[in-house]
Amino acid sequence: MKRAGFSIRWLPILLLLPQLSIILIFFYWPAAHAVRSSFFLQDPFGFGETFVGLKNYTSLLKSSAYLRSAQFTVIFTLMVTALSLSLALLLAVKADKVIKGAKTYRTFLMWVYAVAPPVAGVIGLVLFDQSWGPLKEFFGLFGWDFRLGVDYFDTAFAMVVISVWKQLPVNFIFFLSGLQSIPKSVREAALIDNRSASGRFWDVTFPLLAPTAFFLLIINITYALFDTFGIIDTVVKGEPSNNPMTLVYRVYVDGFRGNDLGGSSAQSVVLMVLVLALTVFQFRMVERRIHYT
Repeated sequence: MKRAGFSIRWLPILLLLPQLSIILIFFYWPAAHAVRSSFFLQDPFGFGETFVGLKNYTSLLKSSAYLRSAQFTVIFTLMVTALSLSLALLLAVKADKVIKGAKTYRTFLMWVYAVAPPVAGVIGLVLFDQSWGPLKEFFGLFGWDFRLGVDYFDTAFAMVVISVWKQLPVNFIFFLSGLQSIPKSVREAALIDNRSASGRFWDVTFPLLAPTAFFLLIINITYALFDTFGIIDTVVKGEPSNNPMTLVYRVYVDGFRGNDLGGSSAQSVVLMVLVLALTVFQFRMVERRIHYT
């Protein structure tokens, strides 16, 4: 087998240099600066800093507000990921069976993908508005006095619903592509071996979708942890107060609004370590059960 290569030794480095520079400037340098700042007490006006060691980290463990945000982040991430994946898979299975009007059906489901998170948050505010929101009035029919931005549970519910709605099209596109890539011969063989539709799905279809599902699992966890910032910022209307907040949004609130740069840097470092540990766990434990064909 002929081995491809470059005749000029430094050409690969030159081609990689722009991307490596972007990673260094926008990822590694800010991360290193955050780690350094987490050990200092920063003056809010930028006149100096004082080394405090691990005080910023110990303060986080003693902060009930931070621990409450951490608890909400875990629940929020699990709910958004589970609901987004399960609903998208259900829609993809139904769309895969549509014969007439399939393109129109898929187009309607994918439109939301073009909506930015802050815009999705604004749409959610309109739907859940306390004065004339249609969903607010709908919940009222069942005796639920929905109060967005006032009640902790109601606000958290709205955040989850909006976040799931925003992420559905992405998952739908990948699941539908995975379903349509399954060979017709495999489906016909499964139909002969198992007459049950649910049995065929779990025994044949879903294992073939496992690589796609694993990829989307990582994407959705990352989305719930970080990309929902715009939705949460819009929903709480700039008044976090006792409203639910994820860890990423608390970094912003404490750092840019509370001027606690050292504490917010410590929060970002803790979040970075947690995400790194979660990523290692996913690839070491979960991916071993995935079979690529």
